[in-house]
Amino acid sequence: MTDLTPRGIVAELDRFIIGQNDAKRAVSIALRNRWRRQQLSDAMREEVYPKNILMAGPTGVGKTEIARRLARLADAPFLKVEATKFTEVGYVGRDVESIVRDLVESAIQQAQERRREQVRPTAEFEAENRVLDAIVGKSARDDSRRGALDRLRSGEFDDREITMEIAESANPFPGLELPPGMSGSVGMINLGDIMGKAFGPKTRSQRLTVRDALEAATQEEADKLIDQDQLVREAMRAVENNGIVFLDEIDKLCANADRIRGEVSREGVQRDLLPLIEGTSVATKHGAVRTDHILFIASGAFHDAKPRDLLPELQGRLPIRVELAALTEEDFKRILVEPDYSLTAQYKALLGTERVELEFSPDGLAAIASIAAELNQSVENIGARRLHTVMERLLDEVSFHAPDMGGSRVLVDRGFVESQLESMRTDSDLGRYIL
Repeated sequence: MTDLTPRGIVAELDRFIIGQNDAKRAVSIALRNRWRRQQLSDAMREEVYPKNILMAGPTGVGKTEIARRLARLADAPFLKVEATKFTEVGYVGRDVESIVRDLVESAIQQAQERRREQVRPTAEFEAENRVLDAIVGKSARDDSRRGALDRLRSGEFDDREITMEIAESANPFPGLELPPGMSGSVGMINLGDIMGKAFGPKTRSQRLTVRDALEAATQEEADKLIDQDQLVREAMRAVENNGIVFLDEIDKLCANADRIRGEVSREGVQRDLLPLIEGTSVATKHGAVRTDHILFIASGAFHDAKPRDLLPELQGRLPIRVELAALTEEDFKRILVEPDYSLTAQYKALLGTERVELEFSPDGLAAIASIAAELNQSVENIGARRLHTVMERLLDEVSFHAPDMGGSRVLVDRGFVESQLESMRTDSDLGRYIL
């Protein structure tokens, strides 16, 4: 984290997201402040709270991608949720505290995958012994096992089927959350945990290929080497100190004069979010989690409402406000080629598997960007997602006939683009062609 300066964070985000420099700067400072806080004394550290962010901008301009890439960059627990999924306390539906519970489960899974990789060499050794027992038997001579081990590692047995005892991963008693409105101090009920601890893990014989058996046994042996209680404690600390929640469609919670009378109060959901964002303690099946230092990034298009239409108290808990601009034709040109694994690079790789060489000329890229920008203005502005629909339409014929075109080369220049897409500009119902 010490090398993740704000400038470095912005540079990393630039690899995948075009433009939106104000938003990148805001999130980079927020992430760097996480590291700065950890360098403070214990007493002061508790007093430094994250500066939550409100992003306002049209759909498809990079709001979600900025938050997701930021969390991946920091290796932080991350959760994306839509604000419209929640109801205020007292109504049937999901309450806002389930955000924290879901974030904890995501953090535990993330920590488990990371720990599995750390113990994988030892787990693979144990898994190989189990698979060898199924192939040559436990009583086989050492030289026979050594020979079989060499063949196993070379992949010679990969497609051979064997029978092995594998622990069942499915939980027959899924966790049961308390109904919304009940006191969080009651905690969580999880019959799977209760029954699992009482009777131990259940195994059953399965018929698998050696390749699949090795992977299943490796995962099972890795889990045996992991201290699950310690892993949960570490995951919960990560949530409390580094967790990031991306709360999308926050604008849909604004009051609306045309709202149907009797509908669940969206302002009620806003009021329920207040303590969560400001800092409270949420009961989960793993214990209580404090939300004081979780970074909340709220986002919305705000077409029919403005950020000022949110409750003043909620606005105060989202002090950093960033406006994201709509994408221009020039932005579309850059999006097509500049990001790592750009759209054009993806299509080249996909068609390359059929031995079709795809090449984009500068004037072809300009034509694609021009049509995408025009469609966003005349149909509906869906941001960068428009490029996906344009590219699919553009390469529809090539993609369909690619298996029969092996060894050929396709040049996507302005003439090719216009022959495939120009008719849409003159058609009165553009929606027939592109969403």
